Amino acid sequence: MFSTYLDVALLCHPILAFLTIQHPKMRSKPTNLQYYFVSFLSLLFLRYACSYYFILLDQPAPTVCVSKDQPNPIASLYPGNATGTLNGTIGVIPIPLTLARQLIPPQYGILEHAYRSLLPSFPQGMYPAIVQALHDHEVQAFGFKIPDFSRTGIEFPFIDLLHDNSTSFKWAPSLLMTAGNDVALKGAMDYGTNTFPSTFEPGCDAYRTVSNSNKPGTTFFSATSLKSGAASLSALFSPAKYEVFPLDFFKNFTNQPTFADGKTCDNMIRLFNTSVTAEPYGIEPVKGTVRAHLPPFTGEQEWTNVYGLRLDTSFIENNYLPCENFRGYGSG
Repeated sequence: MFSTYLDVALLCHPILAFLTIQHPKMRSKPTNLQYYFVSFLSLLFLRYACSYYFILLDQPAPTVCVSKDQPNPIASLYPGNATGTLNGTIGVIPIPLTLARQLIPPQYGILEHAYRSLLPSFPQGMYPAIVQALHDHEVQAFGFKIPDFSRTGIEFPFIDLLHDNSTSFKWAPSLLMTAGNDVALKGAMDYGTNTFPSTFEPGCDAYRTVSNSNKPGTTFFSATSLKSGAASLSALFSPAKYEVFPLDFFKNFTNQPTFADGKTCDNMIRLFNTSVTAEPYGIEPVKGTVRAHLPPFTGEQEWTNVYGLRLDTSFIENNYLPCENFRGYGSG
């Protein structure tokens, strides 16, 4: 309404100025002309300033993404360690052992006997690659917190990094990670991980519910690198009737020391007995489909009948440790 009044004033202003200067008593007073000129410019500026203001008012308020993840329950118990929670989905992707041997650097062995001791019925000639689609929540150490972030990738567990035919490591060559979280991105890159700053759907949670699915409880997750066509991963999971792989298998490989270039290792200790994993949140078996365009695989890949777990766990993390320190870790 106010801008309408200004429009009327701007329309009438030249008419009023013209009539004024035609008056005999005003023709010899240049100050009046200056007055009308300045006032006209002032009205014009005010009119367009108001227009810009009302345009801003008409814009929808920015939405704030608020995570549904549970609070970090162990931060006060381990104030001198990096702690947080990892909410999301972990799935097992069976791939031919010959393909795994092609993808994993040749200097590292594969401890087939180690995963077969946990999975006696795992198909012969196959290897369990792992997909993780996770949201890191309330990550902190020494009272310092970093913003939440999402990450996903395909990892290769049961790797004989130390050539002792005993200690299992997990090779994590590539990772899609929330763009803009410089601390998290640098942390991954320092291990030699091929890291892709990415956008995620959902932006601040581990997955979102698919409301129009014919399977209740179906969830979706996707990541797309900012560099067009460089990397992507999406996953669609629904509740499964039972656990295809035992929980001990997940506890084992998620707690294996992780490396990328082999110079240093990340010791992430996943805890399966804290409040975020207990009921009513619990651990849910799932089955789904994963599509990925991500090194070391070439081209886009799709895997169906991927079985895994949807869960939240607390974690304690020790960074940039010599891999040699883990000789015999987790054995016996």
